[in-house]
Amino acid sequence: MSTLLLHHSSYLDHLTPVGHPERPDRLRAVDRILEHEKFQALERDLAPVGTVEDIARAHPMSYVDMLHNLSPDEGLARVDADTTMSPGTWEAALRGVGGACRAVDEVLDKKVQNAFSASRPPGHHAEKDRAMGFCFFNNVAVAARYAQNKYGLDRVAIIDFDVHHGNGTQDIFWSDPSVMYCSTHQMPLYPGSGAADETGDAGTIVNAPLPPGADGTVFKEAMDSVILPRLNDFRPELVIISAGFDAHMRDPLGGLNFTETDFAWATRALMGIADQHADGRVVSVLEGGYDLEGLARSVAAHVLTLMDA
Repeated sequence: MSTLLLHHSSYLDHLTPVGHPERPDRLRAVDRILEHEKFQALERDLAPVGTVEDIARAHPMSYVDMLHNLSPDEGLARVDADTTMSPGTWEAALRGVGGACRAVDEVLDKKVQNAFSASRPPGHHAEKDRAMGFCFFNNVAVAARYAQNKYGLDRVAIIDFDVHHGNGTQDIFWSDPSVMYCSTHQMPLYPGSGAADETGDAGTIVNAPLPPGADGTVFKEAMDSVILPRLNDFRPELVIISAGFDAHMRDPLGGLNFTETDFAWATRALMGIADQHADGRVVSVLEGGYDLEGLARSVAAHVLTLMDA
């Protein structure tokens, strides 16, 4: 079976202040590299608009309504110090959710082996009722809840290798034994969460913080010794990847020294978990990555690995 790429031009309409790292050029760089001949075998589809009902499985309706009401008709509306909404943000955020849920459908209905949703804004910092860190809706959390609700899955795993800890995903699933959240991330670094002793009420939060300057060797050791054994014990029926690429050595927002080869290795390792426990089912959703060249090269390595299922 093939790999599905979900994307949409509305992601470019989410505008941020001049000089902001989370800018439309990120998706333009991803789109350009995925037009290369070696990606011609990708299945491609447009991300649909996600529903409020889907979002409400991870975020309270009061929060959804608050963001909708804050959405401006012109200019920018500030949500926190580094998170702003433009007139195009609401649709982009809804399609980010919709793309993640469509990826779940296509994978679980066995139309494709795996899927990558190339969306923005990112989502893993969005807590139950708080937008922050460039994020509004937690796309991977909504996708996990959607998979459980529609397909009756008992165990879903979310693995996050963004340089920043996914505090939002951890917040949403802190007390949920049916979803395992695993994260490698730089520490100390924004948002300040993600210590190894943060394990959740059900013991299904797995954090493997990495020191500044850590390279792919340190990353692989953390994956091999901490993350992968816990995933094997959990036996997920679906693997969801929070695919942030700002741990790349070129990225200006982090201090880790990964290369695109390291992201390919991690992708392959997580596909191995999926092959063993989840009939190979993997859904990947773009998170961070703010150096355009590092982001494009890393996405290319990630997607090529998915295509080699």
